[in-house]
Amino acid sequence: MKNKLRTQIDEEDEKLAGEKAERDPSENFFTQLFSKGIINAETATKALPFVLFLALLGMIYIGNRNFAEKNIRDIEKISKEVKELSYDYKTTKAELAFKSTLTEVVNQLKADSSGIKESLQPPQKITVEEGQDDH
Repeated sequence: MKNKLRTQIDEEDEKLAGEKAERDPSENFFTQLFSKGIINAETATKALPFVLFLALLGMIYIGNRNFAEKNIRDIEKISKEVKELSYDYKTTKAELAFKSTLTEVVNQLKADSSGIKESLQPPQKITVEEGQDDH
């Protein structure tokens, strides 16, 4: 009594071993595809300009993306700088407005002891009539 399942498995193994021995080891999928399949040397040569064109488009795409990312980084850097300069402008403007008030100017003149004193008389308006030209 032989095991039928065992004999079937052994027969299938022998068939597979025979098929592997018959096959040329240098003929794998890619060599068959390029020699016997859709793509052969002639069609590959004809398609070469198109493949090179696609490679060029890919390189242009990558370069364009890098250029765009660099521009975005530059824009962010410049916008931060503009924001800082805007803060400096507002601070300087507020300091100037404070220092140009009458009381602050008087305090500065007293501190400098430059001899300039605050006028106690109010300013007067000078009017010149058109007919009285002294020249």
